[in-house]
Amino acid sequence: MSNKHHFPILGIKEFQLDLQSDDSLQYHEIHGERLIEKPHKHDFFIILLFEEGNGVHTIDFQSYNVGDYQLHMLFPGQVHQWDLKKSTLAYQLMISKPFFELFTSSLQFSFVLYQNHPVIELSPAAFRKLQYEFQSIRDELSIKPVHWGIVNLRSRLIAQLISREAESKFEDLTLYRAAPALLKYHALVDLHFKEHKTVAAYADRLHISANYLNILCKKQLQVSAMFLIQTRITLEAKRLLRASEMSIKEIAYELGFNGLAYFSNFFKNQTGVSPRGFRKQL
Repeated sequence: MSNKHHFPILGIKEFQLDLQSDDSLQYHEIHGERLIEKPHKHDFFIILLFEEGNGVHTIDFQSYNVGDYQLHMLFPGQVHQWDLKKSTLAYQLMISKPFFELFTSSLQFSFVLYQNHPVIELSPAAFRKLQYEFQSIRDELSIKPVHWGIVNLRSRLIAQLISREAESKFEDLTLYRAAPALLKYHALVDLHFKEHKTVAAYADRLHISANYLNILCKKQLQVSAMFLIQTRITLEAKRLLRASEMSIKEIAYELGFNGLAYFSNFFKNQTGVSPRGFRKQL
């Protein structure tokens, strides 16, 4: 399948102001209006720290009102668009996948879970701590040659600060302390949802029974284990329908369905609208 059928994917090098600089991590400031009308995704990670904000940021079809003292996280593969107003002042880190993987170990939980909470409201004190680290990274990047060890340490500290803020605000994150298998289940579904669509397939990888995995999900998350698989497939279907030129039949096979009819029935059962109807809504 040719690349033209897939999402508009922007690489981190496209945002380099200095072509001689390293593309592992970039710092930018956003002042005033910004508009992205066409949904797209990146092959890198973005952390946005808003000092002043007004507008709307849409991430994976969920719209978030932009406000003062917010942190927005965008992961590789997520679809987004935004309409930022004149009063916007934000600090942005663009982080390549290899560099991102160096400091994600500093996150309390798998990054898969943070995708469910892409916007965090910050206290003034929490904002100031993160702002200091963002601007310190800016200063380090301006020194040539860049001391990447220092940049990496500051990035890890940012990850730890984000982790603390997220855990204090989102109760569902703490549930995974009591059931580590659920964290592994989330990660496996995110990796293998195209080829594995049964709870049993994941339970085997986790060395537990499908029934026990289902009990864990219902007890801790109040949803079935199958719900997590179906939700992930539906999200990817929406991404492809929204921001790619692939035909619906191509999308069906891309997602591992045996035929168009099977995929269409699945999508309509999940969303209440057919794939064609969803695409026409745009």
